[in-house]
Amino acid sequence: MERAQAAALVSTGLGLVVLGLKFGAWWLTGSLALYSDALESIVNVVAAATAFVALRVAAQPADQDHPYGHHKAEYFSAVIEGALIVVAAVLILKDASEAVLAPKPIDMPLLGVAVNGAATVLNGVWAWMLLRRGRAWRSPALIADGRHVMADVVTSVGVLAGVGLTTVTGWLLLDPVIAALVALNILWSGWGMVRDSVNGLMDQAATPEMQEQIRSLISEHGAGALEAHDVRTRHAGQATFIDFHLVVPGEMTVAESHGICDRLEAAIEGALPGAVVTIHVEPGDHAKQRGVPVL
Repeated sequence: MERAQAAALVSTGLGLVVLGLKFGAWWLTGSLALYSDALESIVNVVAAATAFVALRVAAQPADQDHPYGHHKAEYFSAVIEGALIVVAAVLILKDASEAVLAPKPIDMPLLGVAVNGAATVLNGVWAWMLLRRGRAWRSPALIADGRHVMADVVTSVGVLAGVGLTTVTGWLLLDPVIAALVALNILWSGWGMVRDSVNGLMDQAATPEMQEQIRSLISEHGAGALEAHDVRTRHAGQATFIDFHLVVPGEMTVAESHGICDRLEAAIEGALPGAVVTIHVEPGDHAKQRGVPVL
């Protein structure tokens, strides 16, 4: 099993453990805020399972119907997760509005806070690992899952604060009010996740830093060519598609120009894991004098 898929599968298992702890905390206390936190964790489990399925699809090799591979399946996972976060936030706001009208006292608050706190720590550690690995492996699905779990952590911290303040002050209204504020923060997180995923589905270019690195690699490893122009990039999951026109002297043989292309492809793909390079060779009179000069 591919490493990103394994991480998503572990995330699903841990999500079930956290879900059980949070529902246990709600059962002990009867706190609406803790119930809302547990409700958000249901979405978290579904999102992790969705990420696992998306990664399985994205890992499939290119075929006749999908000659460029299935990399974009990860973006669909991220969009679904963002939408689920929005659903969770709306549900929390609904429950919080009802609780504002009829606040209820909290039973066994210390034990409930302890159980929920343990789940929150577990979630926080795993969210940090998911985000770190997702960025290192350039996996939108893992990054989206990590952000989702981190949003759950934010929810839990806000809920714990609400339960604690309600217990100390006796102001029952604090419980649903703080839950509502945390729900608004979750909505913002979900919007950011959907926005990033849509950019990927729309073939957003690589970052300016990566584009500059690509140009430097072309300049350093393109000896024998004259220039490269029309350098284009786009992300698709863990893959980065790179294509450009390489201008070579008109008298150069096909074999010689092909050798330069092989060298460039090896250099770029070696420096940028997941890079897929396509080079179009042109004769010298096609130089634009504004592309990437070859050193």
